Amino acid sequence: MTTRLQFLYTFTPGPRPELATDPSAWSPADEEIAESHFTYLEGAASPTVLLAGRSQDGVGPAIVILEAASEQEARDFMEKDPFIISGLFGADLHPFRIALGSHQSPVPSHQSEQIDNQES
Repeated sequence: MTTRLQFLYTFTPGPRPELATDPSAWSPADEEIAESHFTYLEGAASPTVLLAGRSQDGVGPAIVILEAASEQEARDFMEKDPFIISGLFGADLHPFRIALGSHQSPVPSHQSEQIDNQES
């Protein structure tokens, strides 16, 4: 069985940072991109999107947490996100491990550092 790795990507402001705080700043074209973004995440087969959402205060992050076979697979997925392709937002990818929740890592968090060191 192949171990699936977990990753998180956070969205960064694009050329119009007001999109994070002002719903009236969204044009009809932006709304279409947002619909494509949602459909893209919802339809993902591999990698598997575990969670996606955004803070409601316009200050906190918008994130996608996913499982992938490799960092490259996760990066490729992130870079094909319609929000990224369109340039509305940027994104940063990070290795991630869910420690508590319905998709937690099969390795207890206190053991995961030992495993990470062994894999290096």
